[in-house]
Amino acid sequence: MSSEVTLEERGHALENEYFHRKEQELIEKMRNKLQSEAAEASALQCPKCHGNLVESNFENIKVDVCNNCHGVWLDAGELAQIAHHEENKGSWFGRWF
Repeated sequence: MSSEVTLEERGHALENEYFHRKEQELIEKMRNKLQSEAAEASALQCPKCHGNLVESNFENIKVDVCNNCHGVWLDAGELAQIAHHEENKGSWFGRWF
């Protein structure tokens, strides 16, 4: 058996390398699609209209705003943060809490 690589063997090797690379690209594309679908499915929905909640910044406090009905939804502790922030400003909202 000769240690030389024939032209046919080299062609098969290049063909295998090409298909392996294409398979890896397809796997990566499918993985990205699954991740984006999972992220979309796990996106928070508005309890009122079932629109998507988008995180927004109010005076350095993260709040969720519906992209459909524009309702504002607060996570645990966010109302207290807003009240404390407004209390320092002396507004009616801060005094209410």
